[in-house]
Amino acid sequence: MRLLVWNIVLALLWAAMTETFSAPNLVVGYGVGFVVLLMLRSVLQERKYFKDVGDVIGLLIYFVVELFLANLRMAYYTVMPLNRMRPGVIAVPLERMNETELTILSNLITLTPGTLSIDIGEDDETGKQVLYVHVMWYVDPDTVRRDIKKGFEARVLSALR
Repeated sequence: MRLLVWNIVLALLWAAMTETFSAPNLVVGYGVGFVVLLMLRSVLQERKYFKDVGDVIGLLIYFVVELFLANLRMAYYTVMPLNRMRPGVIAVPLERMNETELTILSNLITLTPGTLSIDIGEDDETGKQVLYVHVMWYVDPDTVRRDIKKGFEARVLSALR
């Protein structure tokens, strides 16, 4: 947390020195500050911050790639005959998550075209949390579950824990 504050201070100093307080310039300042802190990591004795920033960037990159691929799939669904589309609802068992992690996971799934988070419940038999997801192409539910668990869920947990 301490390095995050220092990184924000360095971004603000960058913006003050360049006399431009725009969002892109603050992002560049954050990046420059991150590189400065990365060079000083042996002196600072804190490594978790750099792993956390890498995990968040990895989650964002994964989301952008999935968003692009889902848009391509939806464009394909748009031009194909409707009788070949197979929408359905899939129950995805989740690791135990807090409300923030569940909210981010369900929103990332909903923001991806072709999928919609419907509900979060609990499995009566196992007691695990279950996310119900509506998908436009219900061919192999195990593949969808695996993609969500190894994709979004794993990256959200890595970035937030």
